[in-house]
Amino acid sequence: MAQHPLRLWYALLLLLLQGCTQPGLHRDLIQNVSSMEAERRVLAVYEPWFGHPSHISVGYSSQDPVVIRKQMDEAKSLGISGFVVDWYGDREPFLDRSYALIQSIASEKQFKVAMMYDETQTKNGQATDDTLAAFDKFRRTYLAPNAPGREAYLTYNGRPMIFIFPKSTETDWNRVRAETNRWDPPPLLIYEDRSTPYAGVFDGFYAWVNPGKKGFASDGSNWGEDYLRGFYQRMQSKYPDKIAVGAAWAGFDDSKASWSLNRHISQRCGRTFADTLRISREYSPLPFLLIATWNDYEEGTAIERGLRKCAPNNH
Repeated sequence: MAQHPLRLWYALLLLLLQGCTQPGLHRDLIQNVSSMEAERRVLAVYEPWFGHPSHISVGYSSQDPVVIRKQMDEAKSLGISGFVVDWYGDREPFLDRSYALIQSIASEKQFKVAMMYDETQTKNGQATDDTLAAFDKFRRTYLAPNAPGREAYLTYNGRPMIFIFPKSTETDWNRVRAETNRWDPPPLLIYEDRSTPYAGVFDGFYAWVNPGKKGFASDGSNWGEDYLRGFYQRMQSKYPDKIAVGAAWAGFDDSKASWSLNRHISQRCGRTFADTLRISREYSPLPFLLIATWNDYEEGTAIERGLRKCAPNNH
């Protein structure tokens, strides 16, 4: 069942209170809550690689059933109805095992789960074949009627939703679309909001963490307002027949990542999360909102443990 925005906003207020106390901000949030707003499903991106030696230690394994159950309970208490889980197919067996466990537990918890396919960067014409093989494996393993936890998989109008995180321009998505159209039912392919020659084959686009036209600022002050407004306006004007998946984020800091580019979006004492949520409410209808992310500690977007506390002079 979709979570009502009223519940989400009050729950997120409690999460914000784990950081600094800002009465003005909290009053503004409460005033913007509307019990008449159309329902939308709130999802959060989930990284299933913790416990693997190539990633930082966060104090738990993404393959611990006790941890996963607790995470789902906490997410539900915040009005989040499902996790969108990174998945690489056979390229990352650890993540595949994590995903299998997450989908199975989600069915126990009346929670939703969807796959976010991280595109292969294989060249020489192999990327499309790799993607087709990965999608076929996912269909047989996780979307078949008898697949463990199949009832937990996220659908929209009866069709499973597959999110795509692009990493190259090597995949021929026309071929992938032609193949997935043979599935019963065909999945909805949701691509990250970016320029692509295959826009016509995708069923929708999702917004993603973006500092906006000015890029990342050294003080993290560019938090993405112009980007988000542009995304929602573009979906309304250019793609009114496609699914728009809005986004909210608390901040960004990739200093702990092995691939760090020293990029930073300040949490601004909770205001970045509040403002990205607020902008999403200005555009309707919006069937889904994607929080980026639940637990990406390497790029500093996690909301799992609350927002960063503020020093007194930052209030």
